[in-house]
Amino acid sequence: MPVEITWWGHATSTMEDSNIRVLTDPLFARRLAHLRRRRGALPPPVAWRADLTLVSHLHADHLHVPSLARLAPGTRVLVPRGAPRAVPALRRLTHLDLAEVVPGDETSVGDLRVRVVSARHDGRRLPFGPHRSPALGYVLEGEARTYFAGDTGLFDAMAEEVGPVDVALLPVGGWGPHLGEGHLDAERAAQALARLAPRSAVPVHYGTYWPIGLDGVRPHEFHAPGDDFVRHAAALAPQVDVHRLGHGESVRLEVAR
Repeated sequence: MPVEITWWGHATSTMEDSNIRVLTDPLFARRLAHLRRRRGALPPPVAWRADLTLVSHLHADHLHVPSLARLAPGTRVLVPRGAPRAVPALRRLTHLDLAEVVPGDETSVGDLRVRVVSARHDGRRLPFGPHRSPALGYVLEGEARTYFAGDTGLFDAMAEEVGPVDVALLPVGGWGPHLGEGHLDAERAAQALARLAPRSAVPVHYGTYWPIGLDGVRPHEFHAPGDDFVRHAAALAPQVDVHRLGHGESVRLEVAR
């Protein structure tokens, strides 16, 4: 059975495996504070449908309460431990089946197993308050083993903690002219790819949102990360098939196990 991945923009994607639809970091807004969606149509209502939703960390472009509110009643949502304390608005989403998780936790939905892994990223709900929650990645194990990295920097134990995977969804950019600590740019994402050695990779977290009024400031950082990742991956991990998707595009991957 093929595994299908659809990229809706930024870190939002849908992965279909073992007849389970998994949604990552849903962000369905045209504008978020100082950010404006500059490329790709807003995800259509079909993107709101999921059996399981994964939230990688508390930053508002990854944990977006209005987008989570659109999910159907009973949708299971995994969030970093402490998220409802740091983001009280989550407590109002009583129609969702919310579960707080930390690295090492495992859960199953149907025939799909989900393993929570760590990420190297600031887990605070900036700019509000001191409460910290861990930034997370997730490994889905069904017909394929798929790694959703969330937002992370490169770290020594990444390959060991993630384990063997068939597909990796890796962040390759950001939403502003500069990337701070705890991020992967296109080259560092290719280095991660070389360590993880999956069969296939899909770049995410680039080319969607950009600060209002900064269109002319380092536009390369908005337009180029996807192509740069393809180029660096070809040099550092030539055995990996890289699928650079457009917004709303899907890829079906046949996984031989």
